[in-house]
Amino acid sequence: MALLLAPMEGVLDFVLRDILTRVGGIDRCVSEFIRVTNTLLPERALLRVVPEFANGGRTLAGVPVRPQLLGSDPQCLAENAALLSSLGPFGVDLNFGCPAKVVNRHGGGAALLVDPELLFRIVSTVRRAVPSEMPVSAKMRLGYADDRLAEACAQAITAGGATELVVHARTGADAYRPPAYWARVNDLRQMVSIPVIANGEIWCVEDALRCRTQSGCSQLMIGRGMVANPGLAREIQSLDASSSSIEYPANRRHPPAAVLLWKDLFELVGEFWLLVCERLEKRQQAGRLKQWLNFLRRAYPQAQECYLAVRTLNEPNDITLWLLEQGMQFDRFPEHTRLREV
Repeated sequence: MALLLAPMEGVLDFVLRDILTRVGGIDRCVSEFIRVTNTLLPERALLRVVPEFANGGRTLAGVPVRPQLLGSDPQCLAENAALLSSLGPFGVDLNFGCPAKVVNRHGGGAALLVDPELLFRIVSTVRRAVPSEMPVSAKMRLGYADDRLAEACAQAITAGGATELVVHARTGADAYRPPAYWARVNDLRQMVSIPVIANGEIWCVEDALRCRTQSGCSQLMIGRGMVANPGLAREIQSLDASSSSIEYPANRRHPPAAVLLWKDLFELVGEFWLLVCERLEKRQQAGRLKQWLNFLRRAYPQAQECYLAVRTLNEPNDITLWLLEQGMQFDRFPEHTRLREV
């Protein structure tokens, strides 16, 4: 079962991609969206979102990263896709699924799903702008306000020349409220000739198995579930691909080898903090750690304790001191001058 790491604006940036792909189980990442309006972006803007280009387009763990473009102007998207292609990415992805109101108000993301013809023009124009051997994929939801045009949108994307389609099994109006309608992904899968990847509401191994069964997809994309449980992809990959059921984790006295234990995850939290301190602005640092711990406490009780401990800390130096008090062993020292002087 191929597993993709979803794009999550403001959460799953290059720092967290680096950490999560170290755990294993992820076959490919899709970047946060690169917003395209009416200009050709400078190369530095692309590198800011996908600094993995400096590593051959892969995370340090070797997992390919596919950059994603968001916009509504076919020609402008095509010009920026051509620029992207010159950097040697593992394909170009198009965002037709973002439910954010600020994006939708400007005609981007899920708002495009009311106009299958525009989807066709965007995909076909981008397809012509990049090398023929380069994959052009797209991510869509089931619709904007409802799913009445889901089949038409999937067919328009396919007809435009997309090589792969990810379907988030909710509408834009559904946002991230459960449930995800995985069976509707199967409807779309049967209407198109390209690989379809199911996405949405996959929090555990059981969810992955149900999604695979109901969607008919052999490939899945996971986002929030992976952020909350960084070992999730590894757990899913450890299953026999033909398995349709599993008793997990009930009645197991010892965790399966694929499960990421807290002591190992806590080391990754330290690595995450180092990268945050090295790569992000000071004003962002404390918030990023709190944000991830907030996700982690869904799967790890220990993360709840950590979150409560750092929730009121805003100075990076104070957070570093707290981590050291918890026994964190840094392989290099965080970039905090005052702490160095102590």
